[in-house]
Amino acid sequence: MTTSANRPVLAPSPRPRLLSRALLLRFVSMIGAMVSFFLLLSVVPAYAAEAGGGGAAGIATGSLMLATVLGELATPRLVDRYGYRVTLMAGLFLMGAPALVLTVSSQVAWIAAVCLLRGLGFALTIVAGGALTATLIPPERHGEGLAVVGLVSGVPSLIALPLGLWLAGHAGYGVTAVTGGMAALVTTVSVLGLPDRERPTTPAGGAGRDASSGSGAGAGRPVRDERPLGVVRGLGTRALLRPVLVFGATATAAGILVTFLPLAVGRAPSGVVPVALFVQPAAATVTRWLAGLLGDRHGSARLVLPGLLLSAAGVLVTAATGVPAAVIGGTALFGAGFGVAQNATLALMYARVPASSYGTVSALWNLAYDGGMGVGAAGFGVLAGLTGYPWAFAATAVLMLGALVPALRDRRR
Repeated sequence: MTTSANRPVLAPSPRPRLLSRALLLRFVSMIGAMVSFFLLLSVVPAYAAEAGGGGAAGIATGSLMLATVLGELATPRLVDRYGYRVTLMAGLFLMGAPALVLTVSSQVAWIAAVCLLRGLGFALTIVAGGALTATLIPPERHGEGLAVVGLVSGVPSLIALPLGLWLAGHAGYGVTAVTGGMAALVTTVSVLGLPDRERPTTPAGGAGRDASSGSGAGAGRPVRDERPLGVVRGLGTRALLRPVLVFGATATAAGILVTFLPLAVGRAPSGVVPVALFVQPAAATVTRWLAGLLGDRHGSARLVLPGLLLSAAGVLVTAATGVPAAVIGGTALFGAGFGVAQNATLALMYARVPASSYGTVSALWNLAYDGGMGVGAAGFGVLAGLTGYPWAFAATAVLMLGALVPALRDRRR
């Protein structure tokens, strides 16, 4: 008789390597793009304001974000036609080259044109680059890999944003602009060593025609069609739309906190706002990593709802704007939820499409991020003028819970 002790024991298969040569090489262009973008993010409006006042500063930022959003809509089609490498290199060039000539003129029209080009370049880099990065991460470790990517892109942005203002004050706008431009341009060559996306087997233009046709994916099932999704068809796919709506709801609060927290707690001790605005992204970085590990083991779908609830709870606690502990604790709680929501929604969306549609997922997720932050900041400004900051924060938390509907429906499915 054969006993269980005599049966051969199969060793578990080793986990695939996460940090491949290609992924490490991709980090080079990722860091270059983040440094270039955030080094000039506050510097360009300040340069514009010196010539044309606050209105010129608003035009500079508005032009940048408008071009970014429009570029995010168009990038998946460009990736489908030209591949990852060409699109990513074009994005880095458009971010870098216009910055070199920023200070040639202080006219508002010139600055706006530079910002439009750089916004388009940024859209190309984050959408095409994000989709390419996803293909370089083993599917079994997508959650953890996306957390590492968030860390690699997040740290340069945290450093470059204040560094840009410091450099402009000590070396001038011209040196700062050239530094920001070169940060993107010098990393363009690294893209040549990256793999490219395989050409789709469908006829040219097939993806565009399929975008208008109904499919089973629209009913909420994961997309299995190997033909790439367009952005319009992606928005019509409930399996992708539900995570987009949930993440967009959390992103609205992110835009609100960054924009209005300094105004809301203006009478608090001087160190409260800097600490709160540091704690929030720090907490998000930690929980984004943890969410990646847990998502790979137990599924990212389980983490979407907790991420939303933690985010809303953090905003509600922050409503006590006169209590420093509540402000710091609330922003930390929001950051924790936001980090979970970032990783869980993005990993979930990638898992529901073939690799040919990673560009669309990247575009939709970034649209939810940028659009949510913009809409949140604009709407909160009007609401706070009517109710005051504490009640506006409380109302924001309640409105965020409207995303429970798509979150719960997604969880059931």
